[in-house]
Amino acid sequence: MEFNKRTVLWIVFAISLIVLWNNWMVANGKQSLFSAQPPAQVAQQNKPADVPAAAQPGSAAVPGAPAAAATAVPGAPAPAAAPAAPSSQVVTVTTDVVKVDIDSVGGVIKRLELLHYPDHFDKTRNQVLFNVNGPNVYLGQTGLIGTSAAGVLPNHTTPFTVKSAQTTLGGNNQAQVVLEAEQGGVRLTKTLTFRKGDYLIGVRHDVTNISAAPVQPSLYLQLQHDGNKPATDSWFMPSYTGPTLYTDADKYQKLTFEEIEKGNADHSTKADNGWVALSQHFFVSAFIPADKAPRDIFTKKIANNLYAIGTVQSLGTVAPGATVSTDTRLYSGPQDEQILETITPGLELVKDYGMLTVIAKPIFWVMTQLYSMLGNWGWTIVALTILIKLAFFPLSAAGYRSMAKMRVVTPKMQAIRERYKSDPAKMQQATMELYKTEKINPLGGCLPILVQMPVFFALYWVLQASVEMRGAPWIGWIQDLTQPDPYYILPVIYAVSMYITTKLNPQPTDPVQAKMMLFMPIAFSVVFFFFPSGLVLYWVVNNILSIAQQWVITRKFESAAAK
Repeated sequence: MEFNKRTVLWIVFAISLIVLWNNWMVANGKQSLFSAQPPAQVAQQNKPADVPAAAQPGSAAVPGAPAAAATAVPGAPAPAAAPAAPSSQVVTVTTDVVKVDIDSVGGVIKRLELLHYPDHFDKTRNQVLFNVNGPNVYLGQTGLIGTSAAGVLPNHTTPFTVKSAQTTLGGNNQAQVVLEAEQGGVRLTKTLTFRKGDYLIGVRHDVTNISAAPVQPSLYLQLQHDGNKPATDSWFMPSYTGPTLYTDADKYQKLTFEEIEKGNADHSTKADNGWVALSQHFFVSAFIPADKAPRDIFTKKIANNLYAIGTVQSLGTVAPGATVSTDTRLYSGPQDEQILETITPGLELVKDYGMLTVIAKPIFWVMTQLYSMLGNWGWTIVALTILIKLAFFPLSAAGYRSMAKMRVVTPKMQAIRERYKSDPAKMQQATMELYKTEKINPLGGCLPILVQMPVFFALYWVLQASVEMRGAPWIGWIQDLTQPDPYYILPVIYAVSMYITTKLNPQPTDPVQAKMMLFMPIAFSVVFFFFPSGLVLYWVVNNILSIAQQWVITRKFESAAAK
């Protein structure tokens, strides 16, 4: 039977797409396509009934308490009756990049709006991270655990007094809110500092022992999130949302809510460096404790469909009248690689390129250099495609020469097929002898596609992970390169380009194969309906350049054969 390299190419391409899709699913905490294990149950999104009471700022989901008893602070006597909800004062701080609502109950940031990033669905609104009233529960909380003779220490359920509040940027390009609470013989002062152009929030804790006996408080920092899928998630465009952390010893670690639910989340539990975070598509919130301060790292299920990751840091023994202070940083903003690299080691790893990081990072660096000159991410992708094509030009030319030779000898191959149609073994032998005589490598045309596959996958991850291209337009109808083409124009152009490529290639001698080869461009263009338009743009430009190169080479060989 005749060995047809185009069939091999399409099989390689199809398998590559399946492997790419499977790796993406696994990397985002989904079930592998090849796993027989049933997928974990994930709560339905956008259901207000799923929002647990423990998510509210007035809840007592304090680290150290069992999930079932999350309404009790460790070591505290059980109250005789549930106290009335404390009165709440909300302080709103607005800088040039964020708008933040701070609840006086617990000193909790109950809402954080990113002013430079429109919402995925409603472009008239901004992206919101911390939130208790939206489709996803998402909070950052801090407080003290440990007890004294006077009772429970201040935590994120304790009413605070707003001592001062600068709600807009001042002459020093800063805004600052100071909150204070006294409980259990301890005064806790929280100072939140916001700076111009910065998504990094300074969080200072001053702990003063106002009792007559020593106390041994510990500071906890925790991020809460429900287990619902993001509203932007879809079957074709899944994304990762979950707890992440980093330590110098164990490096970057990515967890899932399903692992926490089952109690088998494997991660570092002690460190004196690093950070803990909640990552989502394009954005991240991370607590960065003081360096060289020993801490415990925990994950836990707080309530039904509510999970937390955080740290607990001992502040030592605080004598009566003494004060101990610690500075923490909270980053809540875009996964901008250049910004994250300057904040703390390893934080840039939340921008996850998957298995092809070694290729994806250089590609993104080249893209940033091109963007600095072109000012448009769409044209940047076009320029990148041209550079990649030039880099692979010798390999592509060799492959196209082999295909041009195959096209020239197609009539001879057809004659062999007719001569030995009743003897497949002799047909194969005669075909291989023809290849040898004409000095043709039947797999030579595979090389251009095989070499480009890792680049294709890496660019896929760059587009999937880069917040810089979120909402970035190209021209006309393409207003977001990370989303599918809304009018399917690029996939249609891709199908046309593949049809032209098929016509330029040597035609299969088998009529069934010939029909299949004409159908395949349509099938793959349908797949590209759901891919980021930036990735389809890359493939369209690559095909157009390939058609031009292949046409020139094919015409050259056909002219030589006609003489």
